[in-house]
Amino acid sequence: MTDTSMTFIQFLLDERRRLDTDRDLTTLLHSVATACKAISNALKNGALADVLGSLESENVQGETQKKLDVIANEIFLKRCEFSGVLGAMVSEEMDHIYEIPAKFPKGRYVLLFDPLDGSSNIDVNVSVGSIFSILKLNDVPDTNSYDQVLRPGVEQVAAGYALYGPSTMLVLSTGSGVHGFTLDGNIGEFRLTHRDITIPADCAEFAINMSREQWWEPPVQRYVKECVEGEAGPRGKYINMRWIASMVAEVHRVLMRGGVFMYPIDEKTRDKGGRLRLFYEANPMAFLIEQAGGAASTGRGRIMEVAPKDPHQRVPVILGSRNEVALIEQYHAEHDAT
Repeated sequence: MTDTSMTFIQFLLDERRRLDTDRDLTTLLHSVATACKAISNALKNGALADVLGSLESENVQGETQKKLDVIANEIFLKRCEFSGVLGAMVSEEMDHIYEIPAKFPKGRYVLLFDPLDGSSNIDVNVSVGSIFSILKLNDVPDTNSYDQVLRPGVEQVAAGYALYGPSTMLVLSTGSGVHGFTLDGNIGEFRLTHRDITIPADCAEFAINMSREQWWEPPVQRYVKECVEGEAGPRGKYINMRWIASMVAEVHRVLMRGGVFMYPIDEKTRDKGGRLRLFYEANPMAFLIEQAGGAASTGRGRIMEVAPKDPHQRVPVILGSRNEVALIEQYHAEHDAT
């Protein structure tokens, strides 16, 4: 049974002693956790605080920004810029690298983040989250160019997300397993509630946006069709479908009880390379899933081995229980060979 008396900072300090991790990484992760607590607080009052609804602006992705997208982005920047360990920050909501103000020391770490994933769900009070990825550079950057942060996911040193649901949770990996923390509102601290999360190799649950079925590639259509056929089909078992339209919530469910989450490439997203962003969504979630014993693929290769070409690059995403992911990759290989 997990010892829930351990706070997030106590866990980080224990990990640093046990694994001899970098003191600066502990500092940065504490800053990220503080930002997530502040965002959780901003979300609590919703319409009462007049933070719901959209703005007239668009982000670099061409998406209409929600008020809370902007608020969450600003919280991440202000809570982390003073840490003294960051060389730069990169946000899904910004079209340029955020330079650390000159009044603060700079370090070798780069923080990449989606400040509020699933923000289309905000106005209907459905779970949303924040996703983050951390890279470590060889030296403190003297310029802020994307060339320095265009690194494959295998170079991540830590990744995680915050889930703002019935309770606020922070899920983290620094490369030694996946651990979950629940925010205790009485003391204002995250407490360790889920140690060493693992994903079962097999599952009976899949998550995909069925409204896009007409545009899917044949291997994805084949897999979903077999799942829907249930006990009478080739899988020989009943398989549930889930869809929340919030990647953090979808991946969290997969981590907690197994399953497979899919946002594959289709005819509508092919020109963009896919739907989900490599840096802010696919890589950090792939890191967590693999650390929990699962697999994360584009359908044709490991997500974390994708060579990045653009800071806002998109990729197909298929992740979760490793046997299911392997089967979907097999269907892609068989289709491509014909």
